[in-house]
Amino acid sequence: MAELLVQAPDGRRLAVDTHGDMQGRPVFLLHGTPGSRVGPLPRASVLYRLGVRLISFDRPGYGDSTRLPGRRVGSAATDVAVIADALGIGEFAVLGRSGGGPHALACAALLPDRVTRVSVLVCLAPRHAEGLDWYAGMTEANRHSYSEVERGPHRFVDAFQVRSRKIKDDPTSLIKGLVPELSPADRTLVSDAGIRRMLLSTYREAFRYGAYGWIDDVLAFTTDWGFKVEDITVPTRFWHGADDQFSPVEHSQWLSDHIPGAELYLEPGAAHFGALRVMAEEMKWAAGPAS
Repeated sequence: MAELLVQAPDGRRLAVDTHGDMQGRPVFLLHGTPGSRVGPLPRASVLYRLGVRLISFDRPGYGDSTRLPGRRVGSAATDVAVIADALGIGEFAVLGRSGGGPHALACAALLPDRVTRVSVLVCLAPRHAEGLDWYAGMTEANRHSYSEVERGPHRFVDAFQVRSRKIKDDPTSLIKGLVPELSPADRTLVSDAGIRRMLLSTYREAFRYGAYGWIDDVLAFTTDWGFKVEDITVPTRFWHGADDQFSPVEHSQWLSDHIPGAELYLEPGAAHFGALRVMAEEMKWAAGPAS
């Protein structure tokens, strides 16, 4: 693994890790919410077998990346392009998991000449997606958090800061808080020692300097994304666990219905964290040739 700091034109720093085969096909991994560049991601041996050069980075406000107040989901495309330029990469694929999904779609919509394929796992749809009951099927905790955001930032910023300090000191507290609302399949996955270790590492890094990455992600999801998903023309594939209640499956169904040619794979019995199990396979597809 190689670590570096990339400077954006506006002076911000972007913390970047590269993994796997440095001569392989470049794939950007957009992390979840909350999350960071450290994972979860496939093991180095898997990336070498796939022939993938994986690039992950902290979105602004997470880990070592400078905050960008007021950022939209679409802002991720600018940062990905800056990182690709710094690494000498022309074309690349993008994979986004959970909160990284909308940001991966931003790259596909706004960088159509550079993104070859985009794979999106357990994604949210735009807040005001026409014909979608956005909150239907969502866990009570998620409904509460997003509805508080929509009533005004002052109602949730302090609470998120308190939660982030708690999670930084004890990353297991976030997983413990999720457990009561996890499906049986997800409970089994997060009890796996390797997956739990990756989740704890990413949460610890995410909140290194506070909660603003998390706060800004949630604000971005609930306001205008800065692009229209209907404009996406690159090959797009969605994966969603049918029992997901954190990002309900209807969100990916709506997205796949509104993106020309998009494919949707629904897995019965799987839920939100099932995306970790299929990540390598989705990365293999994403790294394939444009079609």
